Amino acid sequence: MTRSSSASDLILFNGQIRTMDDQRRRAGAIAVKAGRIMAVGDNAEINALADSKTERVNLNGHLGIPGLMDSHFHFYDWAMGRQQLDLARVKSLDELLNQVAQAADNSAHEKWILGQGWNESDWPEHTMPRRDHLDAMAPAHPVALWRCDLHLVSVNSRALELAGIDETTPDPPDGVVEKDSSGRPTGILRELAPNLVKSVIPAPSADELVAAMRDGIHYLHTLGLTGLHDARLMGGLEGAPALKAWQLLNEKGELDLRCWVSLAGECLQEAIALGLRTGLGDERLRIGHVKYFADGGMGARTAWMLEPYLDAEYGMPLGSMAELSRNIAAAEKAGLAVMVHAIGDRANREVITTLEGLAKLRSETKERSFVPPLLPHRIEHTQMIRSEDIQRLAKLKVAACVQPHNMILDINMIDESVGPRGRWTYAYKEMIDAGIPVLLSSDAPVCDPSPLVGIHAAVTRQRRDGTPTGGWYPEQRIGVEDAVRGYTTVPAAFYGQSREMGTLTPGKRADMIILDRDIFEVNPMQIADAGVEMTIFDGRIVYRSRS
Repeated sequence: MTRSSSASDLILFNGQIRTMDDQRRRAGAIAVKAGRIMAVGDNAEINALADSKTERVNLNGHLGIPGLMDSHFHFYDWAMGRQQLDLARVKSLDELLNQVAQAADNSAHEKWILGQGWNESDWPEHTMPRRDHLDAMAPAHPVALWRCDLHLVSVNSRALELAGIDETTPDPPDGVVEKDSSGRPTGILRELAPNLVKSVIPAPSADELVAAMRDGIHYLHTLGLTGLHDARLMGGLEGAPALKAWQLLNEKGELDLRCWVSLAGECLQEAIALGLRTGLGDERLRIGHVKYFADGGMGARTAWMLEPYLDAEYGMPLGSMAELSRNIAAAEKAGLAVMVHAIGDRANREVITTLEGLAKLRSETKERSFVPPLLPHRIEHTQMIRSEDIQRLAKLKVAACVQPHNMILDINMIDESVGPRGRWTYAYKEMIDAGIPVLLSSDAPVCDPSPLVGIHAAVTRQRRDGTPTGGWYPEQRIGVEDAVRGYTTVPAAFYGQSREMGTLTPGKRADMIILDRDIFEVNPMQIADAGVEMTIFDGRIVYRSRS
């Protein structure tokens, strides 16, 4: 039979479609043709668009929403970390050490034992693993275990030896080599000091990296993700191999994500010299922001604070604000948008002041040849921020990218480190109410990459077991609609892609997911348990649940 030019390739019917489009918010069915949404409507009118070659899928009343985008994801480290020790669920120091011992028993001597995700603030002993702990479990293997926030690594004596770290090693710029009272390194390295160890860990081959990233993309489809922004870590050592692997996947037609890739701040001058601009690329792979760091992390007590921690000093800036201002000015003049990591309330205040100064200078200096970056600047994490600074940020054309699930992991740590000042952390509702574009993300591998886990955290501000009762600083809870928008319409608008994605609207790219329950209607405590039944990318079904 000759195919009708008006027939669809794929029809999803008998569903509860939430389009996130204010012009038509709900529908029962949707038709897809040539990778785009052809029509949205009721079952009868959409089924009329089928012919014998159309694939028809009965949704059995389940929920359909746009594909979700994670706007801050360390994909290289997450993909490679899936092959390492997963320490996110260990409940004590002893449990972590047992995993290290088992890995040592099953590995050849001198093979690195790597892991990530531990969080001592949730353990009964509240004790970080140090070199002596690890030496007892794996004396013949170099060991490096990253804390959940990736701002601190715990290593053993063999790893310190290979990295050349001893009593005479000074703190590197913007890093700390922790030492005991006798000057002996304890095995705890903070901020940029872990790069001393990273530099001697064997890098994966190009083929190994591409395979790990390919496998990671398939896994993200099971979570309902159809897009992400790959962010750089401090030091940016993984930036070049990650970008190369993304390009190889795209060349092979295996990049089934809408992916923006940030550049390390250390590479700014090279990027300018090459003439790179934010937005370079195609519909699946584009250059995003240049990444800078204003401070460290609260777990490592290196986030820069206005008042001291209850159990430490003020944290630390990573570089001067004057230098950051010069770098942002140079980047935006070259057409490169900037993203700045800021955790502590002092860091956020200083970054906002810097951005205000640049905005004022920009308004006073009008260069005819200046073409601004394609995307706005953004602040990453915006974790602890005072109300007066939220209002200042709202006046700038700058987005805040936040991580709801990290809030859940941080409850104990923040209560211990800053006490009642925790009310200024993770202020999602206040930022949204002020009109700041709030992008939701996971910061994986810092947190579980599931956006449904993130939505649950933002809506309930509770752990999966329902604690704390009523939610942690519950006045900052947001509704399901706002949380879903943080993964759909808000990033679409921020990335200048509102005509292409973010809502299920005729003419847009057919990126959508089907969930096994209506997260808008169920008890919010059930949101994280929702299952992804199907993920559609560019009009193709790239994942189907076997259930």
